[in-house]
Amino acid sequence: MKKLILLAVALMLSSSAIAQLQEINWMTLEEALAAQKKKPKKIMMDVYTNWCGPCKLLDKNTFHNKDVVDYVNENYYAVKFNAEGNTVINYKGNKFSNPNYKEELKNRRNSSHELSSYLKIRAYPTIVYMDEKGDVIQPIRGYMKPKQIEVYLKLFHTNAYKKITTQEEFNSYYNSFKYEFQE
Repeated sequence: MKKLILLAVALMLSSSAIAQLQEINWMTLEEALAAQKKKPKKIMMDVYTNWCGPCKLLDKNTFHNKDVVDYVNENYYAVKFNAEGNTVINYKGNKFSNPNYKEELKNRRNSSHELSSYLKIRAYPTIVYMDEKGDVIQPIRGYMKPKQIEVYLKLFHTNAYKKITTQEEFNSYYNSFKYEFQE
């Protein structure tokens, strides 16, 4: 009986460990843009900061969800971008940096990265969706659960957004959307 209980506990722990291993294949924006030249895919860029609580929840609850991980890895190049970080990024022929960055503030509010300003990021987290050429389709701000992000992942991946020109058309898309992701 003890062996049976130990086996059951071991199986529960191993399935929990496997769930934790599911990761989105994150890359830098420059890596994603280079990958697009070999195999065109859209980009999903998670714009976060180190101090942002909802950003951490998005990472923990949504970006580790099996359905989200599988869909993003299959259909997008996923980029993580610290909106107050100190990296130099080349995008669309421009070089972006954070000239007012202070290392001592790396885990607190810091100055905004030039790319954040260029992309008109006003809140964290924001997910910026880009087309196969690296052009911005739309930034979507705020924390989202797996089913909430599913709407946008599929809207942009399938190009359904190109047929939507009014709020009423988006509402119709949203209200008729068939969810598949589990929470």
